[in-house]
Amino acid sequence: MHHRIPLPSTLGAAFTLHEAKVAGLGRARADARDLHRPFRGVRSSGAPETFAAVVACGAQRLKPRQRFVGVTAARLWGLPHPRRWAQGEPLEVVVPPDATPPRSRGIRGRRLREDRASTWRIGSLPVVDPIAAVLSCAADLDVAQAVILLDALLADADNYPELRRGRPVASPQELGERVSLWGRFPGRTTILAALPRARAGVESPKETETRLRLVDAGLPEPVVQHEVREGRRLVARIDLAYPQWKIAIEYEGDGHRTDAAQWRRDIQRQRELEDRGWIVIRLTQLDLIDGSGAFLTRIRRAIAMRQA
Repeated sequence: MHHRIPLPSTLGAAFTLHEAKVAGLGRARADARDLHRPFRGVRSSGAPETFAAVVACGAQRLKPRQRFVGVTAARLWGLPHPRRWAQGEPLEVVVPPDATPPRSRGIRGRRLREDRASTWRIGSLPVVDPIAAVLSCAADLDVAQAVILLDALLADADNYPELRRGRPVASPQELGERVSLWGRFPGRTTILAALPRARAGVESPKETETRLRLVDAGLPEPVVQHEVREGRRLVARIDLAYPQWKIAIEYEGDGHRTDAAQWRRDIQRQRELEDRGWIVIRLTQLDLIDGSGAFLTRIRRAIAMRQA
């Protein structure tokens, strides 16, 4: 039986051929069939099957002044890009205008002026800042998708799903200034249409989607994360609310269903709101995918009842 030469522990799960050579590994061993070749000049002990694993392998090819950008950067920041990650999606890497973009299987190279994006590190990975990540993938978005991403940039809540903690939180003024700084870029028209519709304080992509459905249906825009207080005590913070009519709209994600403690808190909060005269309308993903007609009708009826 043929036994493979063990890999030096210093190489880690993914490494370049140059690193293998420095570690004393011969080319024949580096080209053995038990190692995978996710990118040119890169070897890995296991097949990268997740986004994180693919990025870890692709990062081995990065050179100085190269950064992750576009959809890749958006995913690294945990921003809610509408397209789900799938195997084969190229990693997007940006270089300054005076450098040559990388050209290799699985990597899409781009150019970007260095003053258009600051560089952050997520672990050891160099990545453009979140605003630049969104602007650099704007060409693939429609207006509603862009609003969802802009709301995420403005979100300061730690419980926003997927968003990386410690990220820089943008302000509406900063968003406008960065769009002006970028001048002409693919997707600029979409971003300009989305900017006036973006709101701070949102705590999930579904809150944004629900708010947009309401407004696009001709209903008044609800208040985001409205607080109901009794003296100094916070009774409830409502996802979307019409305070003038005491109508609360709550989106129930799967976490509300599977987390017993959260489910109990939701029921208690609903009771407290109803005791104070609020109408509480709860909706799920099904309400958003079936054309949203039923829940819009419920909201219209609730408004009409309060206006009567």
